Amino acid sequence: MRLDGPVPSSHGGRDVLDLIRVQARLRAEDGCPWDREQTHASLGRHLLEETHELLEAIDAEDDDAIRDELGDLLLQVTFHAQIAAEAGRFDVDDVAAGLVAKLVHRHPHVFGDTEVADAGEVLVNWERLKAEETGGRRGVDEAIPASLPALARAAKVQRRAAGWGFAWPSVDHALAKAREELDELAGADDDHAEEELGDVLLAIVALARARDLDAETALRQAIGKFAARFEATAALAAARGLEMEDLDPDTMLALYEEAKRAGG
Repeated sequence: MRLDGPVPSSHGGRDVLDLIRVQARLRAEDGCPWDREQTHASLGRHLLEETHELLEAIDAEDDDAIRDELGDLLLQVTFHAQIAAEAGRFDVDDVAAGLVAKLVHRHPHVFGDTEVADAGEVLVNWERLKAEETGGRRGVDEAIPASLPALARAAKVQRRAAGWGFAWPSVDHALAKAREELDELAGADDDHAEEELGDVLLAIVALARARDLDAETALRQAIGKFAARFEATAALAAARGLEMEDLDPDTMLALYEEAKRAGG
């Protein structure tokens, strides 16, 4: 599909083309020895590292860092495409063309005459259209990498299930289910506690989806907030000549709440 009109970027996309040229030059016979040695497999860890660095920049709401990390991630895309092009398998235009076709097909409410009520319905349609592309409905967790963080994988599985009509009709329903699972965990014996905890976490992910929140992002931010407050708590204890290891639970909690009030 051809989309007419100017490219909506500051330099009309010219710098992206320069990046592709630079990448090809680095992989040339007289290019960079390190770049020439790389394979899809050897670059895998760099892709993972760059993704996590981008997530940190996003969490920090640091525009300069986000721009830089997006550049590093874009480098991984052009790098892999260049490796494939040299082997005659595909090139960066094939990557872009496939992505354009996918985006157009999965957004019939923009490029067609389908109507949607909200963003949630867009995601439901996305999963249905994706299934059409692959020949019909797949297993709810099929082809979803097991290596994904568990909360992110749970959200993806639930989103796919929602595409086939399995989703809570309201936030109240999702909240009630989360409370039910918490009650079951509270009453579970040692043999079943881990299973019930898993049900709680799955219900929390469903509640996050119902509230249009991302559980993985929320937990990552909460971890950072807790770490900062813990360090502030430790600093308060040290300033008062107290050893953290010797504090009773009530004193520890009081210091934590004081640090929380001071730091927000």
